[in-house]
Amino acid sequence: MTKDYDYLLKVLLVGDSDVGKHEILSGLEDASSESPFCSGNAYKTTTILLEGKRVKLQLWDTSGQGRFCTIIRSYSRGAQGIILVYDITNKWSFDGIDRWLKEVEEHAPGIPKVLVGNRLHLAFKRQVAAKQAELYASRNNMSCFEISPLCDFNIRESFCELARMALHRNGMERIWRNNKVLSLQELCCRTIVRRTSVYAIDSLPLPPSVKSNLKSYALTTSQCYNSLNHNTKHKNRSKTPTSSGRNSCNIA
Repeated sequence: MTKDYDYLLKVLLVGDSDVGKHEILSGLEDASSESPFCSGNAYKTTTILLEGKRVKLQLWDTSGQGRFCTIIRSYSRGAQGIILVYDITNKWSFDGIDRWLKEVEEHAPGIPKVLVGNRLHLAFKRQVAAKQAELYASRNNMSCFEISPLCDFNIRESFCELARMALHRNGMERIWRNNKVLSLQELCCRTIVRRTSVYAIDSLPLPPSVKSNLKSYALTTSQCYNSLNHNTKHKNRSKTPTSSGRNSCNIA
């Protein structure tokens, strides 16, 4: 059976309860009805189009449960991106991002992240300034968006940006040919991961924090390439040309 996507990415939505993560996912397709950690559906899916490539996102809602340490540890395995969600009308939810970010960095270091301020349609009740969120995101190497599910504003843009970051991290940046210079850290990660297995990383004479980053990079890279190779085999068998677009970013 031919796959209906070119790349498959696992994305986690994390944040305190009642920040509106369910609102963000409410218009997406259900993908599973059982999960030991989430109430309701385990994850939802959507497909975005980036420069003619179909990128399917599995969006996992952690439901903001108090046991966030266990949740992040369990869900972050194989994840390629994180969306940190807060409510712009609730300053406590923004302050709580620090806690979530700490757990994400501990269990999935280096993973691409996007900071999302939800419920922009309630801006008249705003408790978190847009500039404050932008500065926080910049300090922590994240992109930042304010969104409104009610108005369907900036949701697809935030998904597309995270997908770009995740595919770039996994060596797929040739899709866009943006000539961006890679950091020395990213070049080193790619070189090491290509020449060793994830199980052999522990034996390398490197600091524990560097080994942890390499493991996270190796796991996400492996999943992304497996998805690509599996899809390529199906395409070669069917000989069916895929549709392409240019400079597009749409929710299917």
